[in-house]
Amino acid sequence: MSSALSFPARLRPAFSGFAPLSVPNYRRFAGSNVLAMSATWMQRIAQDWLVLQLTHSVAAVGITTAMQFAPSILFGLHGGIVVDRFPRRRLLMVTQSLVGLVSVLLAVVALTGAATVWMVWAAAFAIGCVTVVDNPGRQVFVGELVGRAHLKNALNLNAAIFQLGAFIGPAVAGGLIGAVGGGWAFVVNAVACGVTVVMLTRLDERALVPVPPPSRRPHALREGLAFVLRTPAIRYSILMLAFLSVFTLTMPVLLAAFATQVFHLGASGYGLFNSLIAVGAVAGAVASTRLTALRLRLVVLCGTAWAAVLAVAALMPTVQTFGVALVATGIGSQYFFQTGNPLVQLSTLPEVRGRVISVWVLVVLGGQGIGGPLMGGIVDAVGARGGMLVAGLLPAVAGVVLSILLARRGSLKLAVSAHRPLVAITSR
Repeated sequence: MSSALSFPARLRPAFSGFAPLSVPNYRRFAGSNVLAMSATWMQRIAQDWLVLQLTHSVAAVGITTAMQFAPSILFGLHGGIVVDRFPRRRLLMVTQSLVGLVSVLLAVVALTGAATVWMVWAAAFAIGCVTVVDNPGRQVFVGELVGRAHLKNALNLNAAIFQLGAFIGPAVAGGLIGAVGGGWAFVVNAVACGVTVVMLTRLDERALVPVPPPSRRPHALREGLAFVLRTPAIRYSILMLAFLSVFTLTMPVLLAAFATQVFHLGASGYGLFNSLIAVGAVAGAVASTRLTALRLRLVVLCGTAWAAVLAVAALMPTVQTFGVALVATGIGSQYFFQTGNPLVQLSTLPEVRGRVISVWVLVVLGGQGIGGPLMGGIVDAVGARGGMLVAGLLPAVAGVVLSILLARRGSLKLAVSAHRPLVAITSR
């Protein structure tokens, strides 16, 4: 028996993975994003290292992660309602201005030596509140920049840009912290936020493809959740994501522990390890643009492989072998996100896309908010290697179980093909 579900707008992917760069608005957005993502990672590294300096506790770094992602747990789904209701370009201008302001305040207290761990936690929480709207808004805005035909490739390029920033940012932050202190990383991020706001004002508004806001209804949030639950591509992808977010995405905590407790490399080692993951992630993001089809089974497989590689990394005896494993981890992470995220977006009706993506973001950020202190406590209890082993093995086991479950439920298969203008679910 087979069945097919088609959406009103048909999928016609571009031939080239770099085709979105032919759109002038997207080129401007992508160009500013290279700076913005690099600066964001610089601030993240400087923030975590500042907490480690103030407290000498890996668990405190985990609490910092929790403070930044806790707002997504509390308010994440409501962020999707805001994104669906208001113009995305203006929302991003507001959110980037607010992040820039918080970065300025962090820079002042860090450079004057007045910083306390409570101040850093408060700043992390404030940025987390802004991210509730900024993150889904940024993802959905890509569709307005390039339209549906280029959406998958634009999402892949966005991920490559994000990971390019994750390569540049930690490396620069590590050197900056060692040379003049981490406070200047906050200054750089504030400037980058300003550049992003200016870029948004210079977009050609006539070339955007806006989605009309849905009518205001009392059950808008429930409508978005119902769409997630009844769509297999979204439901199972997010379930796999949940395990990965709580355990595997807690890399700042794990890498801080490896840099200080295992290899004794300090801030430069912490930046190096983050950059090595980003090297693999950039390679994975670019390589994944060659995928001609997105399948639910591929999403689960990529997530399982990513987690398994992280478990292997925990056993690496030297900096060199650990570094190679981190590169492989970065590649695995992007194959998961570049199959899962586009599959979720392309399986979603435009009028509920903001709310659906807010669920994805909630799981990504909220899972890290839970996993940060959890993994910090595990690392303090069993050490860095034991903590990373747990972070890899548990999601890998969950992926195997989910694969078996899907197989037993009739070989469920969902695919988005580059050669067939149809999103289809088949069951045999």
